Amino acid sequence: MIEEPTSQPKPVTDWWRPELVALPKLTLRRKVFRGVFRVVTRLIAFFTMRMKVRGLENFPAKGPAIIVFNHLGDWDSILLAAAVPISAECIGKIELNEHWLAGPAFRAYGFIWIHRGQPDRRAMRAALDALAEGRMLALAPEGRQTVIGGLEAGTEGASFLAMKSGAMIVPIALTGTEIAHVNDHLGKWKRIPVSLSVGKPFFIQHHTDRQEMIRNGTRQIMESLARLLPPEKRGQYSYVSESE
Repeated sequence: MIEEPTSQPKPVTDWWRPELVALPKLTLRRKVFRGVFRVVTRLIAFFTMRMKVRGLENFPAKGPAIIVFNHLGDWDSILLAAAVPISAECIGKIELNEHWLAGPAFRAYGFIWIHRGQPDRRAMRAALDALAEGRMLALAPEGRQTVIGGLEAGTEGASFLAMKSGAMIVPIALTGTEIAHVNDHLGKWKRIPVSLSVGKPFFIQHHTDRQEMIRNGTRQIMESLARLLPPEKRGQYSYVSESE
């Protein structure tokens, strides 16, 4: 039996602002902003990155779907927005709402904010509402930027949402967006070599026991990401092989 991966304690939001948590309305203004946001990120990616994108044919034509990705650094969002062919609903840590640059941009885009490390029912409800409307939802199941240089133990939010909604999971693996890697290349005026790989969508396996289903679903999700990553980036899921 495979032992459950463990990691350092995950971050906990030390303040509570539930009034900021809601499903963003898809107003005309927001749709226009999202279109502009994608154009801008593609321009940034064109001038700063050498992108290798694989598996876009696996991306579903429509939702509901839960996009899960490994979280390496701040440039993950640039790579995802530039390469993925849709504007998904995004779950992000509520601390970003206060960031001088990201805050205004992400509020205009419309993020579902989440308080980390504690039950956030409003965030889960907003995410489930998005899926019920057939939208696509993007989140990082590690719950933070990795601190071990590879894939950390997953949190159970993505699996819970998949179980409650019946939505498919779309795994996306990123490489090259680590902060040190990005700064090293940009500091030398070099384009950053990055990659994005889309795996085949899947549904988490049904189980009569709810907690067991969430636990097994989390393992399924994290192992699907590990298979898309090079061996040295699989972190706490290094036991996974591509052929499984």
